[in-house]
Amino acid sequence: MKITLSLIKADIGSVGGHTKPSEKLLNTVLNHVRQKSKQLLIDYKVFYTGDDIAILMSHKHGVENKRIHKLAWDAFILGTKVAKSQGLYGAGQDILKDSFSGNVKGMGPAVAEIEFKERENETILVFTMDKTEPGAFNLPFYFAFADPMWCPGLMLAPPIMKGFTYEIIDTEYLKSEKTIRLNAPEDLYDIACLLRETRRYVIKSIWSREYPTEQAVAVSITRLKHIAGRYVGKDDPVAIVRAQKIFPATEEVGGCFRLAHYVGGDTRGSHNQPLMPVKFKSPASVHYCIPIVQGMGISIKNGVMTEHVDLFDEPFWDYVRERASIKSIMMRDQGFVEPSMVPRDELEYGGIVERLAKLEKKFKK
Repeated sequence: MKITLSLIKADIGSVGGHTKPSEKLLNTVLNHVRQKSKQLLIDYKVFYTGDDIAILMSHKHGVENKRIHKLAWDAFILGTKVAKSQGLYGAGQDILKDSFSGNVKGMGPAVAEIEFKERENETILVFTMDKTEPGAFNLPFYFAFADPMWCPGLMLAPPIMKGFTYEIIDTEYLKSEKTIRLNAPEDLYDIACLLRETRRYVIKSIWSREYPTEQAVAVSITRLKHIAGRYVGKDDPVAIVRAQKIFPATEEVGGCFRLAHYVGGDTRGSHNQPLMPVKFKSPASVHYCIPIVQGMGISIKNGVMTEHVDLFDEPFWDYVRERASIKSIMMRDQGFVEPSMVPRDELEYGGIVERLAKLEKKFKK
């Protein structure tokens, strides 16, 4: 049975600044999805990460389906009205277009979709981030699908020994979708050269090489600043990962987030901070909005989802969160000096850039 999973997420308002959506806002989105799902969806889940609301849908209509995308868009529009009526912060922040054009890609929300023929045991991992950029997935997914130091299955499990194909997009050219496909392990150094530049080159998808029609990963590639032409918030990416059997195991993927690696984002989108794995439905942190990632694991049969398991809600991850906190404080103690604050060309607020432009005129030879 061929199934499509569509994961669409947007920041449309939150309580008391960058924290979490209000209950009324969340319920508005949930109720709309529930009402419209009967003839369109097999199953769905609505949840939040930080101040973003995510809609996960299973259906039979393929990727980039107009009706599926419109369902999510309309839910976010209704939610935005509620957010404005409650005076929530950033009401409609990720809604960058006035009217639906058939696809929410390029309209603000983050989108990851994957279509596949359902296996007998279909394991799905869903990761959602807040206060960071799409390239935040680059390092953990490099570890999980290309590095046997992190993914022992690349040496131990015959179905994945041949490696994986990475589809990488150059986000400077999102309108023309400039992508490249590289194979691990043969092209490992080329893959590394691209993925190190997290603000430009982003993993779009990963595919099995043993079974070339089987997609393992789908990542959202939305860059809000390119769409809006100005800073309107971080991109807050999402990803869908198929795990087990012909793909890395759940623990091989999940374990790659323990590094709490540094990513761009944080308060005003202008700092490098560690990515903290947090429990499901966590609000954004008031420690400068440290970038966060949530993970949930589900099983699917005939498109119907089980209850989820919270991937980062067990004792081990308390240690990782403590480690991330220490890394965060150490970097933040450096204040405005690089690399604590991102370089000039990556600053998404104009104050420093404008000030430097004025100072340039005062330099003398």
